[in-house]
Amino acid sequence: MSAAESTPPPFAAVVYNPVKVDETRLRDAVRAAEQDAGWAESRWYETSVEDPGVGQAEQAVADGAFVVMAAGGDGTIRAVAEGLRDSDVPLTLLPSGTGNLLARNLRLSLDRLEESVSTAFTGVNRRIDLGLVELERPDGSRDRHAFVVMAGLGIDAQMIANTDPELKKRVGWLAYVQGIVRALRGPNAVRLRFRLDDEPPRSVRVNTVLIGNCGLLTGNILLLPEAAVDDGIFDIVALRPDGFLGWVQIAWKVLWENGVMRRSEMGRKILSRTKEVRTLRYLKGKQVVFRAESPQEFQLDGDAMGEVIAVRAHVQPGGLAVRIPSTEADSLPASEEAKQAQAA
Repeated sequence: MSAAESTPPPFAAVVYNPVKVDETRLRDAVRAAEQDAGWAESRWYETSVEDPGVGQAEQAVADGAFVVMAAGGDGTIRAVAEGLRDSDVPLTLLPSGTGNLLARNLRLSLDRLEESVSTAFTGVNRRIDLGLVELERPDGSRDRHAFVVMAGLGIDAQMIANTDPELKKRVGWLAYVQGIVRALRGPNAVRLRFRLDDEPPRSVRVNTVLIGNCGLLTGNILLLPEAAVDDGIFDIVALRPDGFLGWVQIAWKVLWENGVMRRSEMGRKILSRTKEVRTLRYLKGKQVVFRAESPQEFQLDGDAMGEVIAVRAHVQPGGLAVRIPSTEADSLPASEEAKQAQAA
């Protein structure tokens, strides 16, 4: 018997949120794709409220899966990515739910399930950065997590914490309107002591701080225009509006300047000559530490993570392999920093 004949065919794993997916359709698509590729039968791992995907992804790696598909919303994607950290097993995105933020930022299909499933068996791997956070709770306990899109503290996190999950199921992202109204009713200024990389510590009063690995949000809103998933750097934004006019300035900056003008060469030239508004400040770094003067809500990739008193976040460059269509292979890597690193 030859070595090739004695080697068993590879198999894929599917970590899925049963609330978010059409399981019958998903199983049919996976079965067809694995048979076309000549792979062994895929193995299935259902998420739960207690474990939204971390343990299932770790088990899939331990079982020997060649690729792991994550079928669910942004929370499922984030949890599976955390479980795949420090492994070479790639993640395939099977988007579902409200945001699909990582898929949007990677310009992957959002509504063609069979195409996304096929990518698991026929695609190529792209390495992207992982964000890692250590959270200190008000009781002094600590826990660690990973994220792939964005972490936030302030109104952003309060909005998510205040959003009715049942309403979100029915109307999607429009449910966040209710959450933001509730957040704005309460005290929404946060005083932080923070340190970026090796810079001296500073104090700042903000309404929201967002730490981004990606820059594009739901609704095609480009919040962090220079963010790239493979540059080894966080893009950070602090929102500091002073009343209604401050929010108008932020809306203009994000919706018009980032969303429209930055998409053309002429627009970018015009913006290069304009001053940044005081109400919105951009920073870049590989590590950021901040401590709040009082407990604050915190979110990772759109999931409420409860209250924190301090956060330490750092980038793990190339910490996650993501499966993308083979037709996109020539477009990698995306960022100028990654291109330079590859050339070196």
